[in-house]
Amino acid sequence: MFFISVVLACLAVLLAWPVPLLLARAQWPSRAPGTGLALWQAIALAGGLSMIGAFVTYGLIPFGPSLLPGLAELQRHFFDGTLPPAANLGHIFSLCLAVLLAGHLLLNLILTAVRTERQRNRHLSLVNLLSAPMPDRPGTRVLDHPAPVAYCLPGVTRSVTVLSEGIVTLLDPEQLRAVIAHERAHLRQQHHLVLVAFKSWHSALPWFPIANRAENAVGLLVEMLADDQARRDVDDSTLATAIALVASEGAASPDGSTLEHLHAGDSAPGVAGSRVQRLMHPQPPLSTGARALVLALSGALLVVPPVLLVII
Repeated sequence: MFFISVVLACLAVLLAWPVPLLLARAQWPSRAPGTGLALWQAIALAGGLSMIGAFVTYGLIPFGPSLLPGLAELQRHFFDGTLPPAANLGHIFSLCLAVLLAGHLLLNLILTAVRTERQRNRHLSLVNLLSAPMPDRPGTRVLDHPAPVAYCLPGVTRSVTVLSEGIVTLLDPEQLRAVIAHERAHLRQQHHLVLVAFKSWHSALPWFPIANRAENAVGLLVEMLADDQARRDVDDSTLATAIALVASEGAASPDGSTLEHLHAGDSAPGVAGSRVQRLMHPQPPLSTGARALVLALSGALLVVPPVLLVII
């Protein structure tokens, strides 16, 4: 199992630093944001599995020749309170690290999801108190606030799109339709689930610069995906103008804070400019072959760590 642990460790290092760094700097994801988002998710999942798998396989070396027998032998020794003769402090430390890392990541994901859901519920309660339904726009509410604000509040049973009087006044009907289409695309495509996962990763490893880059990159990609959906309803110029107008007014949430907890991509530096640039100077979409290659790579990243663990 030593060889497999080394392979998994090397894969974990690659997926933790150079690969996401290169992807964060790449230009092609803006031409295929859905494909880029799939690759980011594969990198995050495969990186975590590889790191935990490397610790597990190294720690199980004295317990058995492969994963399942090793786990069975580990269980027997655990309940007997004994250790194999070949086991040393490094093996025990590696197993402890695997358990701690897996528990830390999983617990952080659960806490982030619960905390975010509570924030959304409290925010929704406030919105229901301080806003009124928008005529002829089901599921849309308008806040009596001068700042131009538009965001969505996803919920388990009910989701809502929130606009302010400021944005209704600022934009013409077509621009407003573009903004609403953009926000509803977030709800329809369940972008909040992806954002929570990457926010959890960043929260679990705040000292890890790649986690921050990944969260920002994913935030921008979901904004681009929502833009692409809105482009089906309005032309690119109208959408770009709406984005630029809202950004120039400095959109803020009703309580004066940024909307980072609702829209991770909206508050990141340069997001509005990148979106406007993409709309006003569109690049050709990524070719079908290139997309297929990236998706195949994403699938391979997800398959390789489990396969390596199973074949040993």
